[in-house]
Amino acid sequence: MAGQSTHWEEGKAAKGAGQPVNANPYRPGSQESADWLAGFTVDEPEQNVDRPEPGEG
Repeated sequence: MAGQSTHWEEGKAAKGAGQPVNANPYRPGSQESADWLAGFTVDEPEQNVDRPEPGEG
């Protein structure tokens, strides 16, 4: 699990440095990529995709 934490920290640091989300250095679909993205988006509100937001649709 320590490796996943490292990838998460890398993603969070990339966001803090102003890098774009496509700066993710890991293979799309890999666990490393998912962990990096989780760190990158940790401070963003979770998006609800199973139903429209109030006032939409």
